[in-house]
Amino acid sequence: MNIRKFQDANLKGKRVLLRVDFNVPMKDGKVKEDTRIVQTLPTIKYLLKQNARLIICSHLGRPEGKVVNFMRMKAAAEHMGKLLKKPVKIMKDCTGPEVEKAAALLQPGQIMFLENLRFHIEEEKNNSAFAKKLAGLAEVFVSDSFATAHRAHASTAGVCKYLPSYAGFLMQHEIEELTALTHKPAKPLTIIVGGAKIDTKIGIIENFIGKADNFLVGGGLANTFLAAQGFNVGKSLYEANKIEVAQDTLIAAEQLHVPFVLPVDVIVADEIKENAQTVDIPVDDVIGEMKILDIGTKTIKKFADVIKKSKTVIWNGPVGLSEMKPFSRGTAVIAQTLVWARGVKSILGGGDTVEAIKRLGFKEEHFTFVSTGGGAMLEFLEGKTLPGVEVLMGKDKTTVPKKAPSKASKKKTAKKHAKKKVTSKKKKASKKRRK
Repeated sequence: MNIRKFQDANLKGKRVLLRVDFNVPMKDGKVKEDTRIVQTLPTIKYLLKQNARLIICSHLGRPEGKVVNFMRMKAAAEHMGKLLKKPVKIMKDCTGPEVEKAAALLQPGQIMFLENLRFHIEEEKNNSAFAKKLAGLAEVFVSDSFATAHRAHASTAGVCKYLPSYAGFLMQHEIEELTALTHKPAKPLTIIVGGAKIDTKIGIIENFIGKADNFLVGGGLANTFLAAQGFNVGKSLYEANKIEVAQDTLIAAEQLHVPFVLPVDVIVADEIKENAQTVDIPVDDVIGEMKILDIGTKTIKKFADVIKKSKTVIWNGPVGLSEMKPFSRGTAVIAQTLVWARGVKSILGGGDTVEAIKRLGFKEEHFTFVSTGGGAMLEFLEGKTLPGVEVLMGKDKTTVPKKAPSKASKKKTAKKHAKKKVTSKKKKASKKRRK
């Protein structure tokens, strides 16, 4: 994929608007988990080495156009400053006279951090006037927020109309890794999908159903497929209105002779709690008030055997309610199998998946690649063009108005026009004499 890289641009001393994704978990006003901040540091450090005047922007949560105090960017900005060991000027807004003045006074190597972009409803609406105000703060735009690249927002796509725009290191890495998966993944290729809803996963299933060698399905998602096969799922979480979609998917997999592995046994309980009494039973035996909350022992072994024989594994979504210990074994064993499996390239994506592996004691470096994007990763793998990536492709097509010509320039242009007129008159006179 031909994408504009920021290391190819002249950034020395320039005012750079950097879009990051610091939508990180918070607790008691502090950053609880800082992976997304840490992953953006190489881009920030590179820009600082270029003596760029750095203006950083992000969103946090879903304030829906309103100022929400616990969603302010202050804690994330301060945490970043501590990691960089540099002071950060934190703004009370992301546009307006004060912000413009601060941006204009910013010195090379200094950092200012804008307030939550989504405090303005115009951000998510990709309002052109709002995008123009953001762009007006800088001379160059760098995007390092792959996780929001599937959204056509003012700070992900809109600003690119007004500023030369490039991808940062994290954005480049995401695109390179995921592009390789959509083109020539090492085979056998196995897709593991979990989580709750079909809508969020059906796209990747449909796109890979003719490319993948195996599908392993768990979580609430598997319950819908089991129900589509006629199994009783008791009081388990499943989507009754998606039964037809599930049936169509199963038929497509069967026609293409693609193994679509569903649980053969499950962990069930009557209550969802840490000390719940659980039973491992065949899927045929689920009845009454039972809730399916994890994959069973035989299914775990079946999944592990497939993973060990694979060359590439893409995993999105826990296969059980991994937040609680009684229902976390399936997800834990899959993670452990991926860590131990030799010669298997493991690609993980989705906030739930990443949170689950960390909660279970695994680190990101245990896997080949962990994507920062949940929805963005899925849409990319579905073959969709992401708005926040499309604007970084090919040649730069910004519509930055040209600077007004100086007086000296105007005089020079006027002289050229006058000279052309005189030359033209002389040519006409010469032609008349010849006649």
